[in-house]
Amino acid sequence: MMISKLFVFFLTCVFVGADGLKTYLKSSSFVRQKSGFLSVNVGDTVTLECSYEGYELTWISWYKQSLGGKPELMSSFYAYSTEVTFFDEFKDNSRFKLDIENKNHDLKILNLEISDSATYYCAVSYAMILKFTEGVTVNVKGSGLTVMSSVDQSSSENIHAGDSVTLNCTVHTGSCDEEHRVYWFKDSEDSHPGLIYTHGGRNDQCKRKNNTQTHSCVYELSIKNPHESHAGIY
Repeated sequence: MMISKLFVFFLTCVFVGADGLKTYLKSSSFVRQKSGFLSVNVGDTVTLECSYEGYELTWISWYKQSLGGKPELMSSFYAYSTEVTFFDEFKDNSRFKLDIENKNHDLKILNLEISDSATYYCAVSYAMILKFTEGVTVNVKGSGLTVMSSVDQSSSENIHAGDSVTLNCTVHTGSCDEEHRVYWFKDSEDSHPGLIYTHGGRNDQCKRKNNTQTHSCVYELSIKNPHESHAGIY
């Protein structure tokens, strides 16, 4: 008889624990980030907004993802305390600051540099779950850049499902023949501009015009069997 009671008690604990986990997940934390695309100049200051709501035992973090690179953990903040931790190259760097008042977790970057060009994500973690926002892309423009580019393609392409299309991009680098990278972005009504492809730092697609020092590089993006989700601005 004693064995039966213990068995019933064990089952009761298991089911209560499962219900408790469901309740915890439903009332979990989440973050809101002002996403989009920001174009700024070298030396400017930019503030990337992020706020969180929900469970106090939550970690809020900022990640930086450079074009063609993997996400890097910049900072981490435990919502139950007031201590902020920066990591690696962002540690002890006075250019990076966090505003953590009133459940805000805004990232401020001062004296912007070209290397700050990236997509920044505000993320929340709880119960071994990590959630990211859409992110905000920051493009830092430098006054000293001399590389000019032009895109040689029609303003619009009307194609049928199943057809193939090739988009061309011509980059005029002037007298500079150093290696460079070219990135393809896609923008649509349903999402912000996103990186879809990058050409590595090779110059095998570049040619010098006869009797001049001007270099031109032609890059192609082929889309095979396109469908409605491929519609957008490239």
